[in-house]
Amino acid sequence: MVRSLVDLLTQHAAHHPDRTAYRHLVTGDCDGEIQEISYGRLADRSRAVAAWLQERGLAGTRAMLLYPPGLEFVCGYLGCLAAGVVAVPGVPPQGRAQNHRALTRMRRLIADADAKVILGTREIVTALSGMAEHLPELADLTCIATEDIPDEAAAAWRAPDLTADSVAFLQYTSGSTAAPRGVMVTHGNLLDNERLLTESLGHTPDTIEEYGHEMFVSWLPVYHDMGLIGPVLNTVYLGVTATLFSPLHFLQQPQRWLTAISRYRPHTSGAPNFAYELCLKHAGPGLLDGLDLSSWKVAVNGAEPVRAATLRRFTETFAPVGFRGEAHHPCYGLAESTLMVTGGTVHTPPTLLQPSDTGPHAGRTDAAAVSCGRPGRHVTVVIADPRRHEELTEGEVGEIWVRGASVAKGYWRNALATRETFRATLTGHEGRFLRTGDLGFLRDGELFVTGRLKDLIVVDGRNHYPQDLELTAEMAHPALRPGCTAAFSVEGTVADSGAGGDGGAGGEQPVIVAEIAPDAAPDAEKIIDVIRSGIGEDHGLSVRDVVLVEPGTIPKTSSGKIQRHATRAAYLDGTLAVVAAPALG
Repeated sequence: MVRSLVDLLTQHAAHHPDRTAYRHLVTGDCDGEIQEISYGRLADRSRAVAAWLQERGLAGTRAMLLYPPGLEFVCGYLGCLAAGVVAVPGVPPQGRAQNHRALTRMRRLIADADAKVILGTREIVTALSGMAEHLPELADLTCIATEDIPDEAAAAWRAPDLTADSVAFLQYTSGSTAAPRGVMVTHGNLLDNERLLTESLGHTPDTIEEYGHEMFVSWLPVYHDMGLIGPVLNTVYLGVTATLFSPLHFLQQPQRWLTAISRYRPHTSGAPNFAYELCLKHAGPGLLDGLDLSSWKVAVNGAEPVRAATLRRFTETFAPVGFRGEAHHPCYGLAESTLMVTGGTVHTPPTLLQPSDTGPHAGRTDAAAVSCGRPGRHVTVVIADPRRHEELTEGEVGEIWVRGASVAKGYWRNALATRETFRATLTGHEGRFLRTGDLGFLRDGELFVTGRLKDLIVVDGRNHYPQDLELTAEMAHPALRPGCTAAFSVEGTVADSGAGGDGGAGGEQPVIVAEIAPDAAPDAEKIIDVIRSGIGEDHGLSVRDVVLVEPGTIPKTSSGKIQRHATRAAYLDGTLAVVAAPALG
C-alpha cells in the first residue's frame, strides 16, 4: 500500500536505481554545467537527511527549507517527508533588492510555523550565520547544510509511521490579498493531487514510454505550489525525469526555456501567462531557427489570468517550429487545494467565449474568456453566492467553491480562518466546501475564472476586474512593463494622498499604478493620458489617478503576483516610488 511519496521513491529506487530523476541546468544553458541525480542516489540522500533529523528527535516538528534552485532542495524536501518532519519551503535571501522582502517573509514564516531547524546549502547556511543581527530568531534554531550530511547516515533511517492524514508540509499562501497562511497539506492530499495532475496532463504509461520518461522541463520556483507539486513531485510520483533550472536564469533570457524544451523534448512544461508573453517579446528569427517544439504536448498556463490573445500569438509565432495550439492547457488551482482543481483536455484546444456571447463575461476587454478546463475526477466545483451560501445557476458569476480529497486540512494554527475558508456549507449540498476567494462561472461543465473576490472594483454598481484594467493600461503604451501594473479603488472622499489625489466625488474610484521603463520618464504625461483614454474607452470609467512608478517597486508576492492591497496602502500613505502622478483637474 502506498501511503506517501516516500513509498513511491523507494519503489522507483529499487526498480530503476540508475534512471535519472532530475537534471539541473546550473547556468540555465543546455551547453553549460549540468548536475544529475538518479533515483537510487535520490533515495540514499533523502534517507541520509531523514536519519539526521530523526536522530535529533525532530520528527513531527517543522523544518524551514531555504535553498537556491538546485537538486539539494529536492533531497531536503523528500528527506523531511521520509523523517516524518513537516517541511516548510521558504525563499532564501538573495540580492539587495529582494533581501528586505525575503527577510521579512522568512521571519514571519519561522515564527508562524514554529520551525525548529533550517535546512539549506552551505552557501545559505553561511549567509544565515551573518544575519544574526537582522534575524535574532536564528539563535534558537539549528541550521544544517544538507550536503554536509554523510551518505553513511542513511543506514540509521527508519520508515516513519505515516497516514493519509499526516501533515507532509506547510505551503504558505502567496499573500496577494492577505498575510501568508500556512496550508496544512497532508500526505493524502499530495497523493490525490498527483493523481489529478497525472490524469489531466495525460501522463499515461504509454505516453511515458513514448517519451523515454522525459516528462518535464521547468524553471518555476520550487518553493511555490505550481513549481513544487507539478514538475518536481509529479516526477517522483511517476518515476520519470525532469529538467530544472532557475527562475532567474529564465527571466534573464526567456529563450532558455524554449531551448531546453527543444533539447530535452519533454511532454509537459508550463508557467504563468506572463512567461509566454516574455517569450514572445524575445522571439527573434535567430531563436526560431534553432528550435523544435514539436514534442511539447502540454503547455500548462496557470497561477494568474490566462489571456486569449497570448495563446493566439504564441501559437502563431511558434507554429513554424512545431508548436500546436491544442497544446495550450489552461488550468486553475490554489494552495488550499494542494494545487490543481481544474485543467484542460490533452490534444484539445482550450474553450474560448467571445465577448459577444451572452452571459456575465460580456463586455470584458480580453478578446475572449478562456476556460480553465473541467474539475478533476472526484472533484466538485460549484459557483456560490458568497453571502447567501446558495449555488448559482450556470453562467452566473460567483465565488468558486471546491470539495475533494485534495482540499487541505486547514491553516496551521489558525482555527478561525480554517473554519471560515475550509468548512463552508452550501444549501442543498452535503459536506463541507473550500471557499477559494476567487470569482468565476461555469459553462457546459467548464470553469471560467474572472478574478479575486477581495480585489473586485465596484463603481456605480458595476463590477470591474482589476486584471482587465491592468491589461488595458499595459496595452496603452509600450513603456509599461508587462505584469507590473496594479489597479484598485479608493473612496472618492479620500483626502489628497500624496500621490496626486484631489479628493474627488463620493463612491469608489479606480486608481492605476504602473511601472515604466526608466527612459520613458520624459513622456510620463503622454503615457498617463493614453492610459486614461484607454480605460475610459474600454471600460467606461473615469480614473481618479494614474501613478507611474520606478521599475521593481510595485509590491509582489513570492510567486510574482501583484499585491494590490499593499500597493493601495502605499498609494494612500504616499510611499510609492513615484516617477509621475498628475492629479485630476
